[in-house]
Amino acid sequence: MTSDPLAPLVDIVIPTWNRAHLIVGAIRAALEQSWWNIRVTVIDDASTDATEDAVRCFLADPRFNYIRLSQNLGTANAKNAGLLLTAGDAVTFHDSDDIPHRDKVLHQVRVLTAQDIGADDCLNWQLAGKEAGQRLEVSAALTHHELILPDGRRVEIRRDLSLLDDVFPNLQMGAQVPGEWTHINSGLFRADVFRRLGGFEDCIEEDREFRNRLILNGEIVWIVPELLLTKIETPDSLTQSTVSDYDSARRRADRQKVWAKVEVWWENGRVAPVPVDIPTLGVSHVSRPDLLARRDMPVTPATSARVAQVLAIVPATGVAAQ
Repeated sequence: MTSDPLAPLVDIVIPTWNRAHLIVGAIRAALEQSWWNIRVTVIDDASTDATEDAVRCFLADPRFNYIRLSQNLGTANAKNAGLLLTAGDAVTFHDSDDIPHRDKVLHQVRVLTAQDIGADDCLNWQLAGKEAGQRLEVSAALTHHELILPDGRRVEIRRDLSLLDDVFPNLQMGAQVPGEWTHINSGLFRADVFRRLGGFEDCIEEDREFRNRLILNGEIVWIVPELLLTKIETPDSLTQSTVSDYDSARRRADRQKVWAKVEVWWENGRVAPVPVDIPTLGVSHVSRPDLLARRDMPVTPATSARVAQVLAIVPATGVAAQ
C-alpha cells in the first residue's frame, strides 16, 4: 500500500447508467461508511436520464467525485474507467442498486490490513504459489450479502464453498437462486491486485471472470461472514432487464469465454492478466479534477494515451481536453 498500511485510502467506485432514481441512496450509503479514509467516485456511463442532476447535492463533499463518460462503455469498462482514474490503496465497487451496510468497508479494511495471517501448514499452499508458515497478505476481502428479488423474496447468500462454481459446479447444489455465490463485485481489493492481474474483461460476466482470475492465480481471498450488503434486484437491474441482454446469446457466449479460461488454467496453472482496452475512453465532465489520478495497472497503448488525455482536464471547468 502506498500510504499508511494500517489506514489505507479506499476508493469506492459506483458505476451507473440511467439510475437517477437510485443513485442518491447508493452515494449516501457509500459516504456514510464508518471507515473514515474513503473517496467515492461515481462513473456515469453516459446516462440519458437525470443522473447528473441527482448527484448535485453531493458535489460539495471533498470526498466525492462525479465523472461523466463521453460515451457509453458498458458495465465492465465503466468499472475499468473507475480503476484507471483513481489511485487509492484499495478499491471496492458498489452498484447503484446496492446498499452497503455502514460498517462494510471497515470490516474489509481490518482484513486487508491484518498483520498476523499465516499460511497454516495443514493446507497445500504450493498450489497457490505460497509456502507453509509464511505471512500472507489478503488480496480481496469479500462479504456475505442478502439479495432482495423482484417478487419480494429475501435470500441470504452464504456460499463459501461455491466461490468457484466454474471449476467445481458440484459445490453449487442447494442454492436458492442459480449461480448463488459470494458477491465479488463489492469485494475490497488491494490495489496491487490490479497491477498483477489487470482489469475487468469487457463482457457481461466480468465479475465472474475476475473472481476466477483472482482465485486461480493464487490470490488470497478472505470471506467476512457477516451480511454486509443488501443487493436489490429491480425489474431494470442488470440481472433482470431484457435491455441488458443479461440472459441472452451474448451472455452464453461470454460464459463460454469464462470457461475457456478455466480450461487454460487446467493446462498451465495460470490465467493471463487482462490489460484494460478502452481506446475510446473520454470524459465530458469531472466535478473534482484534483481527485483524478492514474492507477498503475496493465493497459493497451491506445488506452494509455487516452488516460493521459483525460488527465489533461482543465481544473477550472472540469471539461476534458479533446
